[in-house]
Amino acid sequence: MLILSRITALIVKEFLALFRDKRTRVVVIVPPLIQLLVFGYAASFDLNEVRYAVLDRDGGFAARELLARFAGSPTFRLQQSIDRQAEIATLIDARDVLLVIQIGPRFTADLDSGRKAPIQVIIDGRNSNTAQAALDYVNRIIADFNHDWASARGLQGLPVHLVTRAWYNPNLESRWFFVSGLVGLLTLVVTLMVTAMSVAREREQGTFDQLLVTPLHPAEILIGKAAPGLLVGLVEASLVVLLAVLWFGVPLMGSLVVLYTGLLLFLLAAVGAGLMISSLAVTMQQALLGAFLFMVPAVILSGFSTPIANMPEPVQWLTLADPLRYFLIILRSVFLEGAGFPLLIHQMWPLALIALLSLSSAAWLFRHRMG
Repeated sequence: MLILSRITALIVKEFLALFRDKRTRVVVIVPPLIQLLVFGYAASFDLNEVRYAVLDRDGGFAARELLARFAGSPTFRLQQSIDRQAEIATLIDARDVLLVIQIGPRFTADLDSGRKAPIQVIIDGRNSNTAQAALDYVNRIIADFNHDWASARGLQGLPVHLVTRAWYNPNLESRWFFVSGLVGLLTLVVTLMVTAMSVAREREQGTFDQLLVTPLHPAEILIGKAAPGLLVGLVEASLVVLLAVLWFGVPLMGSLVVLYTGLLLFLLAAVGAGLMISSLAVTMQQALLGAFLFMVPAVILSGFSTPIANMPEPVQWLTLADPLRYFLIILRSVFLEGAGFPLLIHQMWPLALIALLSLSSAAWLFRHRMG
């Protein structure tokens, strides 16, 4: 009983020490609640909306009946009806639509005469999971149409034959999608951890005050703290890119200049976020918790595994402040479709803006904390 009472007293003492500090109480309670909300609203593998376009070269009653089933589905949303095949590439490249339904000129005539009629679906294969889920919905609608058409006319077999073509990932390899995204994810983890602990380590070891009495200007100290994270992140990203191409066989279709321009902007944004955390943290434990609090929502909101289009609109607005969101688009566009600066400039300028704001905020916090 004596041993139990001593252990109980020690446990009570630890709890008192843990919750006596206001900042510790906030760290223990608030981050899990924030991450619960982020996961609950953002992490969904359901495909709630499939934006599509239609190229109907038939115009007959059978084509209209089939397309009406897509239009009446709560999952599909018609984005545009097009007249030329050349428009398909523009819509998919710009991510305006996930798929294009193309109906040939003899669709109604073939079905009316009892012959099988093909229908082509061209789908964006860059996100293999989303593409596969969308194709499942398409197959379900066509299966219902086939059943109703055959039953009404006493036919055997499947009147409509689906022909699928996936762009940028012909076999819908999930490895291509995830491994290319891991370049951004692993780079963020390493860069953030290195920079988040830089100033906190100095404070915990008692060497930060010694650093302040040196002739170094605060801006020079900030650059010195930022450079290791930047260089480590660059090496880490290069290593992952090399392994993705040589080991996992992910095709690198685009230019390394475009890829490393996006990488540099992303690293600057990540270093800025890490230095902000490091400037606010007093101990390394606080720095680690701060980095964890930033990383988990950043990954969930980036579209790494779950489509941003599935998230509620307020959450989608939050993703606009996530640097990983833009870098993942740059990565997958360069890897899988060979996109250049003209297509990716709309991802790079927000990334540059986030980098500027995060580094400026880190510099202000750094001077304020030093004062």
